[in-house]
Amino acid sequence: MNLPNKLTLTRILLVPVFMVFVSLTSLSGIADGSFQPTYYLIAGIAFAAASFTDFLDGHLARKWNMVTDFGKFADPLADKLLTTVAFIYMMRDGVCSPVVLCIILAREFAVSGLRMVAAGAKDGKVIAANMWGKVKTVLQMLSIIFYFFGMSIASMSASGTEQGVRQIMVVSISMVLCWLVAAVTAISGIKYLWDNRSFINTAK
Repeated sequence: MNLPNKLTLTRILLVPVFMVFVSLTSLSGIADGSFQPTYYLIAGIAFAAASFTDFLDGHLARKWNMVTDFGKFADPLADKLLTTVAFIYMMRDGVCSPVVLCIILAREFAVSGLRMVAAGAKDGKVIAANMWGKVKTVLQMLSIIFYFFGMSIASMSASGTEQGVRQIMVVSISMVLCWLVAAVTAISGIKYLWDNRSFINTAK
């Protein structure tokens, strides 16, 4: 297994690390003082590290001509797993609307289903991600990083009324970003299906 694929697997392994720390506290704890921003900061660092491997594995694969069919499948799978888990926790916190999550999941199921059909076809076609898909992934990752880092910093850098104002600002901006993510995700999914409509029409 080459280095880019190892980095992809590392991203997958960082998902449970992120889950452990983000599960130790929640935004609902702000009301009774049980919210622990340090856990969100560590979760944010784990997520940011995983997101960096997404850039690094793709860069190295292209630079060293190590693009493989495994990488074409595993890389987007790792991205989907990482971002979907994060949005589920953001929905738990009331930051991400269930509608946004449904749009994200619908797009991923549709695209993944098409890829599976393509891989099982007679010629075994592998459909790589398009530019809209990459923009979608980057926007999702940046939105998630902003929320977890922003909430932890806002909660640790101030107290009293000022802390509450900063937390509200982070939550409000994160909500807007989630809806922006939903819009870009929907566009990327429609574009992906449209670009591969010829394969869909000929698939049996």
